[in-house]
Amino acid sequence: MRTGLQQVLFRLQQFWLLAKGWGSLSSLRRSLCTLVATVLLWVTLATNPIYSEPTALASLQDDRFDGNIFALYAGNGSIVPPQIPLADALSNGRPTLLTFYIEDSKDCKQFSTVVSQIQAFYGRAINIIPINVDSIAPGTDTSSTEPGYYYAGKVPQTLIFNAAGEKVLNAIGTANFEQFDDTFRDIFNLLPRSESITLKRRPLNEVNAELAQ
Repeated sequence: MRTGLQQVLFRLQQFWLLAKGWGSLSSLRRSLCTLVATVLLWVTLATNPIYSEPTALASLQDDRFDGNIFALYAGNGSIVPPQIPLADALSNGRPTLLTFYIEDSKDCKQFSTVVSQIQAFYGRAINIIPINVDSIAPGTDTSSTEPGYYYAGKVPQTLIFNAAGEKVLNAIGTANFEQFDDTFRDIFNLLPRSESITLKRRPLNEVNAELAQ
């Protein structure tokens, strides 16, 4: 069986043999030969996968590089690049979510939607710092204010720091939104989900105060 390239070369050879005899043909027959050769080439190219367009340009089910995973799969390109360096985030009095990813990982593609969901709930009250591990410079794993210091060599990896800059969660692998939501509810002293799906603080002097938006 001929490969796709061999079939194309075979059709081109047929086209060349036809062209050799065109000088003795009438204009009508030359036109018909040109049409037949063109159709043969078009059918060959269209029916070979190596020359046809892919049926899907992006997929959550493979480890292929497709581009910015937060824009493609989470519908939220604003997450990257990070809006604040980790050193500043750990000292500005707000909790911080630090997540490591690569763009050619099926697990990271799927997890990007969780990060976007976290931003939707807590984005105005926390720092969110996604780090593409390919961008981690060598030798940056010695300072606790550098992302490389916390990277464990696997993705996705997600850490949460409280407002004092103390690490309170280190999750490696995919995880659901509820795991991170529980941690942030503890940090912000919010009611558990079983009592309030919305973000409401625990009663203080018989008054419920919503999380600042």
